[in-house]
Amino acid sequence: MPCVRVLKSRPVYIMLGGHPPLCVRTTLSGVPPARRRTSHPGAGRGRGKMANVQLEFVAGAGEADPQSRPLLVLGQLHNLHRLPWAQLRGKLQPRVSEEIWQAALNTLNPNPTDSCPLYLNYATVAALPSRVSRHNSPSAAQFITRLVRSCLPGGVNRCIVMVCERSEVFASACALARAFPLFTHRSSISRRTEKKTVTVEFFLVGQNNGPIEVATLKCLASATEGVRLAARIVDTPCNEMNTDNFLEEIKKVGKDLGIVPTIIRDEELKERGFGGIYGVGKAAVHPPALAVLSHTPEGATQNIAWVGKGIVYDTGGLSIKGKTTMPGMKRDCGGAAAILGAFKATVKQGFKDNLHAVFCLAENSVGPNATRPDDIHVLYSGKTVEINNTDAEGRLVLADGVAYACKDLGADIILDMATLTGAQGIATGKYHAAILTNSEEWERACVKAGRNCGDLVHPLVYCPELHFSEFTSAVADMKNSVADRDNTPSSCAGLFIASHIGFDWPGVWVHIDIAAPVHAGERATGYGVALLLSLFGGASEDPLLNMVSPLGCNGDSPNEDMERDSKRRRLV
Repeated sequence: MPCVRVLKSRPVYIMLGGHPPLCVRTTLSGVPPARRRTSHPGAGRGRGKMANVQLEFVAGAGEADPQSRPLLVLGQLHNLHRLPWAQLRGKLQPRVSEEIWQAALNTLNPNPTDSCPLYLNYATVAALPSRVSRHNSPSAAQFITRLVRSCLPGGVNRCIVMVCERSEVFASACALARAFPLFTHRSSISRRTEKKTVTVEFFLVGQNNGPIEVATLKCLASATEGVRLAARIVDTPCNEMNTDNFLEEIKKVGKDLGIVPTIIRDEELKERGFGGIYGVGKAAVHPPALAVLSHTPEGATQNIAWVGKGIVYDTGGLSIKGKTTMPGMKRDCGGAAAILGAFKATVKQGFKDNLHAVFCLAENSVGPNATRPDDIHVLYSGKTVEINNTDAEGRLVLADGVAYACKDLGADIILDMATLTGAQGIATGKYHAAILTNSEEWERACVKAGRNCGDLVHPLVYCPELHFSEFTSAVADMKNSVADRDNTPSSCAGLFIASHIGFDWPGVWVHIDIAAPVHAGERATGYGVALLLSLFGGASEDPLLNMVSPLGCNGDSPNEDMERDSKRRRLV
């Protein structure tokens, strides 16, 4: 069979039998659609057919004719040149020869990416950007997702060979997972019963380029399962993912891990003083809830709490959103979804410290019982809040969540994650979440963890003495929305949350606003799962998570006293 290389105003290499390649000039317009090169994000074969896809990470994918198992080879161009033909021969022959492979590599010119069909639409090689800037991940994770969506051939059984350095394996695997969303209600897909499998094999280059260990493969499976779980929850509309359904997801994860969740619901929230969560969700048909999953191993040295905003739908309340800004508000539970996916993966891989996942669940609805502007609520911290914008509801539920983590759970480290402000996308863009923290060390650690895992992060201004006055109220301790929307509103929103544990609280508080990176177009990304796994990997028993973590005691000498090591705080 001939191998065709199609490029606009570039040569096409055709291999016929054992003859040398012939150089033919052609243009893209004359090529059948199935053979056209696709370079724009989201284009290509098989989009919308991924809901039934199972991801398998293996040490060796074995040999197969690409016509029966289509293949995508992916990596930075200089790494692709280091991939031995012997490693690929069994996955490409008899359709593609070594000469064709080398010709394809020599034709690639990534700007920022490029791809080349090797054999019709059954085998493709794709090149990632050769260089990235200091605020990007060395793995080029966003481009991995795009290239898989656009270049991976269709089929029931497919294979991806990912060529990268060992330090980029974790980020690359999580990026691959984002290309295969689980949720769909397309009728054409729901009628199909066959399971599709994508087998992923890593070929490591550079230092420490030995074979992938079984433990690493298990970690990748857990991490990508968490990413896809979070994305599925965020993609699911509120008529199927209300607070009742979200609680079922939490219970299911708890059952898998042998943990019984603590759940406070409806009127009990009001009775126990959770004025923020109750006030936001009291108008909805499905009542609000605070749910907690707690992992408490022996020998723990710290109490860590992850607090997630789980607004399953945000109409804006009586400060109602418009017809163009309300669609997509099913994604307002992205913080809680990420924490659920990350908690499951973290505990499965072994976590040495106490870890509490706190879910603040509510639907910000409109009804006779809805909170009104001018209402005053008493939050779990004991502080009073005058409502001047019912569409600034996320900070209210999170204020209750972090106060609970501080008062009831005794947390040393509190991290809250939320799709909190539209201004985040303006402040740090579509790809970088915004971080606000009382710790300069943790600010640097979050940025580094983002680069290590592909969930990018960039700092916001932390200056409560200048900004918290935006919430001044004449009749309560504070209002819930700023007076001046031009004065770093994303920072101010985070400061509102921090004020309910106190700006002089001695522990570590980290706020991550993921409003923009929680989705790419109309699909959820599962953002946040990889970031949490990386950031807290220093307290994990898993070697891969230790490697991608920017915190911990991994640099200590192995000869140091074991008892002293066991009592040392792992992440501070």
